[in-house]
Amino acid sequence: MLGTLCTLITALTCVSGATVVTQTPPVVTLRRGETASMDCDVFTDDGSRWYKQVPGGTFQFMLRNHHSYSSPRYGPGFSSPKFTSSHLSGTEYRLIINNVEEGDSAVYHCETWDDSAKEHVFGQGTKLIVTSSSLPPPVLTLFPPSSAELQSNKASLVCLSSQSVPFADVSWFAGGSPVSGGISTSTAVQQPDQTFQISSFLAIQTSDWNMEKVYTCKVSLGSQTAEKNINKSDCGSENSRGAE
Repeated sequence: MLGTLCTLITALTCVSGATVVTQTPPVVTLRRGETASMDCDVFTDDGSRWYKQVPGGTFQFMLRNHHSYSSPRYGPGFSSPKFTSSHLSGTEYRLIINNVEEGDSAVYHCETWDDSAKEHVFGQGTKLIVTSSSLPPPVLTLFPPSSAELQSNKASLVCLSSQSVPFADVSWFAGGSPVSGGISTSTAVQQPDQTFQISSFLAIQTSDWNMEKVYTCKVSLGSQTAEKNINKSDCGSENSRGAE
């Protein structure tokens, strides 16, 4: 059953069939040694299952809880008192991680079984960010289109974020308005200095770039946010990326 789940998880969805699994809060930022808690409403009588996913990794089954259980049932590598779960009321459950460490930084997904639709339903996930000190804002570098790209109708901007944790929410704006399409963002890659880097690409029209439209890359880490603007007039030819 777990093998089937892992296959299904690759096509993760927050809404499936008639059941909607909700998770709160979306992001938890803590220091080492503190206690993390996150809630899930499964809207079914099947109880809750929790999975841990590190950036670029597979889902790890942590535990299952049901209101009829005297204690959670654990997956390999997870046990009490580090990890536990409580039944709040009705179809609501809570995941608790005690004495958090940097290695606990991950996305935690809540899942249940929708018996009417005969399928597994997952929540949108809660990001847990654990640091040993106050979380510094990300450092952003924006790269303009390459000279080769500017010879065609389409080009791309690159936003490179350097940060202390492997998670971030990246968004783009064009002329002050949010951009929803043409965005490709990588998972975090750890660097030799133990920081993490995320690259985000935005596809743009060469004509928009030539019209001096201002583009903004915004990166959020919990309550910390950084943003940086770029447009054609800010970039001399020497600052463009080389031919690709």
